[in-house]
Amino acid sequence: MIFAAVYSRKSTEQTGVSEEAKSVARQIAGAKAYAAARGWTVRPEHVYADDGVSGAEFLKRPGLLRLMNALKPRPPFQVLVMSEESRLGREQIVTSYMLQQITDAGVRIFYYLENRERTLDSAMDKITLALSTYAAEMEREKASQRTYDAMRQKAEAGQVTGGRTYGYDNVEVLVPGPDGRPRRVGVVHRINPAQADVVRRIFQLCADGKGLTKIAKTLNAEHVPPPRAGRHGWAPTAIREILHRTLYRGEIVWNRSQKIVRGGTKKQRKRPEAKWMRLPAPQLRIVSDELWQRAHERLARTRTNFRRRVGVAGTAPRLDTDSPHLLSGLVRCAHCGGAVIAMSRHHGRRRGFFYGCAYNWKRGPEICHNNLHLHREVFEAAVLLGVAQVLDQPALENAIARALEKSGSAHRADGDRRVAIERDLAHVTERIGHLVEAIKRGEAIDSLVTALKDEEARRAALEQELLDLGSTARITSLDSKRLEKLLRAAADDVRQLLDHPTSETRTLLKALLVDRLEVTLSRDLRGRGWEFRGEGTFGGLLAGQAWPTSNGGPNGIRTRVSALRGPCPGPLDDGAG
Repeated sequence: MIFAAVYSRKSTEQTGVSEEAKSVARQIAGAKAYAAARGWTVRPEHVYADDGVSGAEFLKRPGLLRLMNALKPRPPFQVLVMSEESRLGREQIVTSYMLQQITDAGVRIFYYLENRERTLDSAMDKITLALSTYAAEMEREKASQRTYDAMRQKAEAGQVTGGRTYGYDNVEVLVPGPDGRPRRVGVVHRINPAQADVVRRIFQLCADGKGLTKIAKTLNAEHVPPPRAGRHGWAPTAIREILHRTLYRGEIVWNRSQKIVRGGTKKQRKRPEAKWMRLPAPQLRIVSDELWQRAHERLARTRTNFRRRVGVAGTAPRLDTDSPHLLSGLVRCAHCGGAVIAMSRHHGRRRGFFYGCAYNWKRGPEICHNNLHLHREVFEAAVLLGVAQVLDQPALENAIARALEKSGSAHRADGDRRVAIERDLAHVTERIGHLVEAIKRGEAIDSLVTALKDEEARRAALEQELLDLGSTARITSLDSKRLEKLLRAAADDVRQLLDHPTSETRTLLKALLVDRLEVTLSRDLRGRGWEFRGEGTFGGLLAGQAWPTSNGGPNGIRTRVSALRGPCPGPLDDGAG
């Protein structure tokens, strides 16, 4: 039996269209029909799709990444079916490289719209691939140019070139069509009175000396609906965006940035200010020049004071460096889903460091009621103790036993599979012989040649699987002898780092944790505290991964430690016990 995978992609999302009518759905249906006509089996888990993703994007394409990851250590399918080559990508170099990876893994590639196979066996195959990917990339560039020209014309006409903007409603511009029916020619902004009042209030609060966080908390406390409906409310970043949007002072600015492709993904790049398009739009003014000026003078003073405190040169941006705090980015609040972050405050002549929920701190209690701030040393010590407790001797022995049991089961299953492969190989070889004899007799040559290619691909796949089984048996035997020693040594190293935290302890926690820890508020006789829960894996630790993947440790062995859980009471910044 030959197994086939399916990949489909469409550049733009289709809203308001039934699932069956979507382009991606049609591609999948066409690929399945093509595979069924040739007797190939398509398993549901090997149907990969990306909807609303550009052909120049390769990093943020979950379906494609799953497809490429399935190729190792050996692909569970022998054929990949797509509608056409451009579905894999519209960038010459990366697309060609991915096609090479797929074919090198022993997977044949078919395009059902053209009813042909993509091969890379000869120089001619490679030059046709180069021409095909060149044409696809040229089409993408032309489409980008057409889009840019259309957006420029819309901007010059004062029409909306993006999505919705807080403070305005999007109103369709309709004109009579050739048949007398109204036809949409664009969308324009129209001031929303209720939202415009909120915008003016934000500028007024800023002009009066309120900071971004204080303004966000004020709006959340008053239950003012945020720009994006949801339970997370107003954020300081949304306030900053509003304060810097020139549309509120009656000026349209377009062409400030452009999308570029770098490293297989799309990024934003600022254009020189000389290329910006500025158009007056007095009908869209919400904030007066006087109020705009007062608010921005306040923002300028804040920036000046900050630079004076940290120095003009400053330091590297925090996003460009790893956090100096042990648990930053590794914990989330279970009440709101926000991150638990490190924060600091002055306590007399010293500065105290705490962990707290970012949504509560930045957006207020209306968004998250988890207002507890735990001393950094208390929370970090509790987490390290919880991790150490699940790395004790009984847990370690249980993990080793489960890993060895899995290795033994895999070895026995490989033995059964070897017998089945050898039997299938004999049958395939026999069928190939019959097909060759039929071709010699001149019987329906075209269909017989197609069948012969399929059988030869099946034989090659079975032979490769047989070779892989031999390698797996040697690795499994080696793991059985060394796994216990490796796990015990790793656990000893872990306990030493937990007992004496260093800069490497944070990397260790990333390797151990499957996902972020979750904290919830708790209360007992000692007062308020946090209860945290998490899940870890020995597999990621042995593989040396910064963040374990779904495959876990070496050879797919994924031995999870028991859930990390424990209360975290202690001295609190609000004086509670």
